[in-house]
Amino acid sequence: MGTVYAIANQKGGVGKTTTAVNVAACVADAGYATLLVDLDPQCNATVGLQVAKDQEPNVYDVLSGDVPLTEAAVETLVPGLSLVPSSPDLAGANVELPRMPGSETRLRDALGDVRDRYLFTILDCPPSLGPLTVNALVAADRVIVPVQTEYFALEGLAGLLDTLSLIQRELNPRLTVAGMVLTMHDGRTRLAQDVEREVREHFPDLVFDSVIPRNVRVGEAPSYGVPVIRHDPRCSGSVAYLKLAKEVAARG
Repeated sequence: MGTVYAIANQKGGVGKTTTAVNVAACVADAGYATLLVDLDPQCNATVGLQVAKDQEPNVYDVLSGDVPLTEAAVETLVPGLSLVPSSPDLAGANVELPRMPGSETRLRDALGDVRDRYLFTILDCPPSLGPLTVNALVAADRVIVPVQTEYFALEGLAGLLDTLSLIQRELNPRLTVAGMVLTMHDGRTRLAQDVEREVREHFPDLVFDSVIPRNVRVGEAPSYGVPVIRHDPRCSGSVAYLKLAKEVAARG
């Protein structure tokens, strides 16, 4: 049976989508059937894999109960990687979901037998702790938390961990934190070094060894509609994401 990972952090701009796309691509490249579900109304993971943001059906239709999740999944240019695309209409789900019966479990129910089809399912969450992220956390087995190595990134961690504890207690007791990954790291600056040290001291068992550097190739890759491992396999960003994917797989 496959494992479902949510990539979550309520702070925006910390590398959630970049991490989701590139970890999914690395795992698929290793020969494992992988599904990426784009739950962000901004559709960045969708567009970053050359799928149109008006693609139908999409994850909005899945959460609405109109189509099964397997019917919404499309193949990407990365062999072995399928995508359930997002839509700008998903922004309305933040209002609509709480009014639906079983609102918190709609994604978990939709995943159904997907676990038997994909060894890895990765859920790219929006930058909030609203209904879409709650659905992802209820559906997930594990959470990967990207943490930008800047001061304000530390501010939201306590709130996120409180939310995870609440979800564990009330809705999804099997949910665990797979790890935190430091992103957009510029090792030349004292600030980045200090933030890394502080995060590792506070969460010694949770922080991945892999650190994702600030890298031009990582930023360029979405404009070409490919993961960075396809855009420039030898750049520091690709090497870091390959290492991270191996760590994620090793932690089960």
